[in-house]
Amino acid sequence: MDRKDFLKKGLTGTLAVAATAVAAKVVTDTTAQPSEKEEAVGFNHLPNTQSAIMENMVLHKANTRGHANHGWLDSYHTFSFSNYHNPERMHFGVLRVLNDDHVAPGMGFGTHPHNNMEIISIPLEGDLEHKDSMGTSAVIKNGDIQVMSAGSGISHSEYNKNSDKPVKFLQIWVYPKTKNVQPRYDQLTLVAEERKNKLQQILSPNADDAGVWIHQDAWFHLGSLDAGTEVEYTLKKAGNGVYAFVINGDVTIGDQALNTRDGLGVWNENSLKIKAGTATEILLMEVPMTV
Repeated sequence: MDRKDFLKKGLTGTLAVAATAVAAKVVTDTTAQPSEKEEAVGFNHLPNTQSAIMENMVLHKANTRGHANHGWLDSYHTFSFSNYHNPERMHFGVLRVLNDDHVAPGMGFGTHPHNNMEIISIPLEGDLEHKDSMGTSAVIKNGDIQVMSAGSGISHSEYNKNSDKPVKFLQIWVYPKTKNVQPRYDQLTLVAEERKNKLQQILSPNADDAGVWIHQDAWFHLGSLDAGTEVEYTLKKAGNGVYAFVINGDVTIGDQALNTRDGLGVWNENSLKIKAGTATEILLMEVPMTV
């Protein structure tokens, strides 16, 4: 595929719309999922003033993300979400949503539905309470990872369990490779030592592999790197790309310098070389680039 066709293919993006409202400390989140005719196809990369497009990578600086502050919820959107709609930033392959959410004490998302989406939550601070229509009631905190396969349909709520401090977490949506699967929920407490100056697998397509699993050929890794540490990530599947998100710190991937909350998508590479300039926490999300 030549460069022109590559970029043209990326025009086909999808929009998920979420509407929120507050009433007596209960927030209702109604999310309209893409219809069966709407598919995430291709890379969806076109140059604009907010994205630096190179031959095989796209750079999203932290201050170019969409931002919505509802008072109870302060959220930054790497890709189009809710009232933030940028047709040039719809998704990276099957990675549809990367939200950086801060929820006020005692507040949260009321019961709302999802279908045909793999939803991953990674708490950064505080405690997030989850309840769903399967009867699950659970709390996740920093050091945990949560996954919910919405499949044929599920309803759930998410609240800040604490009344005296905020909860901060990353919420990530990935398009599944199989639709209408049986909904499922899982969570796991990660061993922090397993990512000290190395990359720890926290998600894969395989139930018997390290971390949680989803219905997609995707692999997520976390790294907690001291200044000066160098690591290399080798992609698991040909044709996949990697979206790197710097949770905090300063790091270089190849020749590209990244800072806290920056994102970098890379494709057409077999491996990535990563060097921490300062103490750094980084999330790598390897995903298929087409569906």
